Amino acid sequence: MNGVSFLVDTNVLVYSYDRSEHSKQKRARDVLDWLRSTDRAALSTQILGELFRALSRRLSQPLSPQDAYVQLERQARSWRILTVTPEIVLEAARGAVQYQWAFWDAQVWATAKMNHIPRVLSEDFSPGSRIEGVEFVNPFVGTILGEERIC
Repeated sequence: MNGVSFLVDTNVLVYSYDRSEHSKQKRARDVLDWLRSTDRAALSTQILGELFRALSRRLSQPLSPQDAYVQLERQARSWRILTVTPEIVLEAARGAVQYQWAFWDAQVWATAKMNHIPRVLSEDFSPGSRIEGVEFVNPFVGTILGEERIC
């Protein structure tokens, strides 16, 4: 995808709201602010859906559904949003079988792969691993991503 270097996974967004994880909350906010300022990152429709559920149910202090909706709307306006297509779903299923990933993790990878996004920011994959051209980067470990400095 033109100019997009990172697909941001749900967990990075969720940590920016999670008051029980102070150091991860600060790091997530710093990374997300940097990514917004450079306009080099995207989310998918899957990630938006997962975000709403996490904000309204999974946080140690969940937001009300109304507040979660407001935050979801804010995030949807702040990022490039990629639609999960039937082709992405099929590629995710192949990835789930071949790499033995959970389907939803495979769909994050497939979204990046099919949109030619070279990196996924997530703590859910092995940091530094590269699968079929997509590198997995844990933004909570270290400060250097390839040759690009994050915050």
